[in-house]
Amino acid sequence: MKIQDIMTRDVQTIRVDQTLREAAEMMEQIDSGALLVNEGDRLVGMLTDRDIAIRAVAKGKDNDTPVREVMTPNVCYCFEDEDVQHVAENMADIHVRRLPVMNREKRLVGVVSLGNITACNSPQISDTVLHGVAQPH
Repeated sequence: MKIQDIMTRDVQTIRVDQTLREAAEMMEQIDSGALLVNEGDRLVGMLTDRDIAIRAVAKGKDNDTPVREVMTPNVCYCFEDEDVQHVAENMADIHVRRLPVMNREKRLVGVVSLGNITACNSPQISDTVLHGVAQPH
């Protein structure tokens, strides 16, 4: 089975120059704790609710702070034609709960999460990613 068979295709992104308030509002609207960050047509980072709490709120930054100041840069990703087992192993190794999915032209086409992987009904694949992500790091 390939990632393109299980990934979520409708992905919400935010621009680097948008504010943390806008990011939080988007997260609330789509009921997600993470947004992919783009600059022009390039994926440049990810912003999580944890980034907002640790890198913004805890440091006294205000709601008008640009996303670029607190996002996680250098995001790992996978390709849509990769095998689910391979991606699950990679997610476990790098301890991430979600990965952007790119086509071979490196354009964002979706996102794959723990939920997508567990929904593919393969106990072996689910165990692989859950054990890796659940380990303390």
